[in-house]
Amino acid sequence: MNRHINYRVILLVVLLGAFAIREVALELRPSFLRPGVHLYAYVANTGDNTLTAIDLVKLAPIATIPVDITPTGVRANPTRKEIWGVSTAAGLAWVVDARANRLVARIPVGAAPYAIDFSPDGTRAYVAASDSNSVVAIDCAHRQVIARARTGRKPWIARLSPDGRLLLVSNREDSTVSIFDAATLALRAVVPVASSPEQIAILPDGSKAFVTSSERDEVSVVDLKHGALLTNLALDGAPDELLLKPDGGELYIPSSSVHGLLVVNTQTNEVADFLLVGLSPVAETLTADAETLYVSDESAGHVVPIAIGVRKVEGPINVGQAPRICQLTPGGDMLVVVDTGSDEIALVRAKTASLITLIPTGSRPRDLAIEAF
Repeated sequence: MNRHINYRVILLVVLLGAFAIREVALELRPSFLRPGVHLYAYVANTGDNTLTAIDLVKLAPIATIPVDITPTGVRANPTRKEIWGVSTAAGLAWVVDARANRLVARIPVGAAPYAIDFSPDGTRAYVAASDSNSVVAIDCAHRQVIARARTGRKPWIARLSPDGRLLLVSNREDSTVSIFDAATLALRAVVPVASSPEQIAILPDGSKAFVTSSERDEVSVVDLKHGALLTNLALDGAPDELLLKPDGGELYIPSSSVHGLLVVNTQTNEVADFLLVGLSPVAETLTADAETLYVSDESAGHVVPIAIGVRKVEGPINVGQAPRICQLTPGGDMLVVVDTGSDEIALVRAKTASLITLIPTGSRPRDLAIEAF
C-alpha cells in the first residue's frame, strides 16, 4: 500500500516539475518568439526614398513603402500605431499606418526639416524647418499643422521637455536655443550657447538641457527654469550623440574623434569619466535597467556592450560593415543595428550578445524606429 502511494507521489512530483519548467521556459522566452506579438522595425532609406518594414518575429522584410525624398527623423508615435518621419528635400512630414504598412498622410511643414518629436500623450508632433526658420505643431489625429512660430536662423531640431510643457529648438546660425511654450508656441526665452548647436537632451525633471556644438568640442548646459546659460562644458572630443541615463544622473556622449565614451555628471556639469571604446563610436542605446550601454563602432563594424555601472567595456559584437543607429526592442530582447555600409540591419540577441541574422533594407539606410503591438 505504501509502495503504491509512493509511486503516485513520485508521478505527481514529476508532472508538477514538468509543468513548472514549461511555465518558466515560456516566461523566459524572448518576446519576439512569443505567438501573437507584432514587432516591426522601420528603416528609412535615403538612397531609394523608401521605408522598409521588417517583421522582427518572422525575421524578414514584409513591405517597402515609398515615401518622399530623403526620408529621415523616423519615430513611432507613443500612443498611435503610426510611424512618422520627415522628408528634408520635400519639406514634409509623413505618416505610415503600422498595421497596414502604408503611407496615409503627407503634411507640409516648411523647408528642410530633419527630425520630429511627440508630446508624451502622442496627440501632437513638433517639427523644426531649417530653411524656413520656423517650428510647427501638428495635431496627430487630424494630421494638420495647428500652430507655427519663428525660430532663430537654421533651426536643427525641436525637442520637448519630458513633462510636455517646454519646446526647445537649436538654432545653428544664431548659436542660440529658443525656448517655447509647447501648448501655444509662445516664445519664452532665447539662450546663447556654443557655436552651431544641434542635438538636445533634457533632464527628466525639466530643470536643465544639454546641447551639442557641431563646431566646438563643447556641450552647453542651459538652465530651463531661468532661461539662462549655465556653462559651456569643454569636452576632450567632438560629441557624436547624447543619451541620458533614465534617472538623469549621467549623460553619455560617444566621440569618434577620441575613440571613446565621455560620461558627464549632470548634477555638477563636469566630465566624470572617459572609456576607450574603439575606432569610431558614433551612436548608442541603453537597456531599461541602465545596466548595459551598447555603442556602435562605425569604422570597426561592431557594437560594443559596456557594463556602464562598473565602467567595464565588454567584447565587441560583429554586426556588419558600417553600423550606426542602434535600438533595443521593447523588453530588451533584441538589439537592432542599422548598417549604412551594407544596406542591412543586424539583429543581436541581447542576452547572449550573439548575432541572430542580417536582414536587407533599402538603399542607404539612415534612420530607425521600432513598433510593437
